Amino acid sequence: MRIAVYGGSFNPPHVVHGLVARWLLWTGRADRVWLVPVFVHAFEGRQDKRLAPFDERLAWTRALAADVGPDVEVCAIERELPPPSYTIDTLRALRDRHPEHVFRLVVGADVLDQRHHWRDWEGIAREFDPIVVGRQGWPLPSESAIAFPAVSSTEVRRRLAAGEPVDHLLTRGVARLLAASRES
Repeated sequence: MRIAVYGGSFNPPHVVHGLVARWLLWTGRADRVWLVPVFVHAFEGRQDKRLAPFDERLAWTRALAADVGPDVEVCAIERELPPPSYTIDTLRALRDRHPEHVFRLVVGADVLDQRHHWRDWEGIAREFDPIVVGRQGWPLPSESAIAFPAVSSTEVRRRLAAGEPVDHLLTRGVARLLAASRES
């Protein structure tokens, strides 16, 4: 089976994460999508964001997967790997544990200019044939790519902090979990 490994902070996951997952399936780029929340970000300290606790992000990502459909699931493998989370290590661990599958990495066009910061990008490209998805504001990676709407977890967090509505940026399940955590 062809598995698209869609990793990220998912801090929180939003509707475009769901759209990308469905697009991968609808267009036949993968048979299943595994959402992989980062456990300890390899770029921690280089980016101006704080991650919510892993278990909270894992619950949000599971809610997103449930909202998106049965061919999308969550894989918490990074909790079991030594921190920080390097994509190449995660992909190789998945391949070792599931040799019956073919894994491809999913990345946004916005990370292409950061490849030189990644551990062994050449190995990732050689072994896991990345699927680069378009993102508004960034050049399309290929003629067969489309630009997804400009929605980000950063914007969701900003809107939440400002008390602005976010229901149009989140799936129902994620919105319910975030509302419940803000009430407690």
